[in-house]
Amino acid sequence: MNKSYKTKRKISTAISYVLLVLISIIWLFPFVGLVLQSFRSYKTEFGGMVDYLVPHSFSLDNYRFLFSGETNFILWYRNTLVIAFFVTIFQTIIVLCVSYALSRMRFKGRTILMRFWLVLGMFPGFLTMICLYFLLKMLGLTQAGAVPGLILVSIASCGMGYYVCKGYFDTIPKALDEAARIDGATRARIFFTMTIPMSKPIIIYTALVAFMAPWCDYVFASYVAFGHDKSYNVAVAMTRWVWTNDYQGYFTRFCAGGVLIAVPVTLLFMFLQKYYVEGVTGGAVKG
Repeated sequence: MNKSYKTKRKISTAISYVLLVLISIIWLFPFVGLVLQSFRSYKTEFGGMVDYLVPHSFSLDNYRFLFSGETNFILWYRNTLVIAFFVTIFQTIIVLCVSYALSRMRFKGRTILMRFWLVLGMFPGFLTMICLYFLLKMLGLTQAGAVPGLILVSIASCGMGYYVCKGYFDTIPKALDEAARIDGATRARIFFTMTIPMSKPIIIYTALVAFMAPWCDYVFASYVAFGHDKSYNVAVAMTRWVWTNDYQGYFTRFCAGGVLIAVPVTLLFMFLQKYYVEGVTGGAVKG
């Protein structure tokens, strides 16, 4: 009976590993193709539509093009980095403060406010695009001013994303706060000297989520910066490349740009994966 159980367990484990390997191959195949195509030179291997995946000869021509004077890729990359940096800083601070207030403080209208935000967050952001565009246009934050406009929109309502962070703060014993209050500590001191040092996973999780949104934004960014090349982020600018008549020539350059865009996000998740998982699981304990 024991041998039969062990045999079934080994077979089940083997099948699970085979399935995981197959899923990994399917999931990674587009990314591997993107990287390989970025090293295929349009000059030496004419035409974008080819019947092979691995380039016949590897070249850095596409990457040289990105950093040459023929394109504004460096400017677009800088725009994306600036937007993501400021959104990450301000959004993380706001979400942490709102989450701590909702987790630790009891005030009139707290429950109604949380429910209102929850219902409001169910509506898709596309419903507000026209209204936001005209508001930003009145403030001069479209086209030439698209970068600060995108930063403002991204941090304006970020406090509604308190759910996971509040759940994490709920897991920290309130007895610590009460003991500190008895000793004369203020709410601010408790927050900065006690709660924040114990909340590294949720801080990193909040920062990564805040960073990812503007880094990958295309729809609203193209809407706000429409027609002004120097205000594009990389997602908008590179999409314009594959819309040109020279699609075959720009496809490999598009792949090279995609690789460079994926590098920062990949490195962040590789080095901070442990804290990211802890933040998600910790924040899911209570709501």
